[in-house]
Amino acid sequence: MRRETAYKLAGRKHLHENALAEALCEHELRFAQYPEAQSARALLFLQNQPWLHVEPGVHAESLHVCYDLAHYSLRGIEQALEAEGFRLDDSLISRIKRSLTHFCEETRSRNATAPQRLIKQSNQVYVKAWEHHPHGDRDETPPELREFK
Repeated sequence: MRRETAYKLAGRKHLHENALAEALCEHELRFAQYPEAQSARALLFLQNQPWLHVEPGVHAESLHVCYDLAHYSLRGIEQALEAEGFRLDDSLISRIKRSLTHFCEETRSRNATAPQRLIKQSNQVYVKAWEHHPHGDRDETPPELREFK
């Protein structure tokens, strides 16, 4: 039996409109040293995006970004910056941090849209499936003949 069928038979309803409504993420984007002044140009580029808060970072060539996971992901922001010609920091530690962040955000998004697990009502799936089965638990023998032995 497919998972979707089991959920429908158990009577589960899944509404995911606001699953990521309050999933705010804050990250620091570091840029390569050359070409210089990339962070200032990137700040101007990203400030025009809705639902994205950007401010200068702690380090010279960095930006602090805050966004809603329902609208943005770090991977998407990085791809948009790279498409505009910006170069991100390519050090090992930066790549590891970004990869871990990408994994966490993708997992969080996937889990937010996944259906709930059937934990306490798993037996109801089989009960309802059996009710819809063609021969189910219906016995067409008259009651007086069922007791006759």
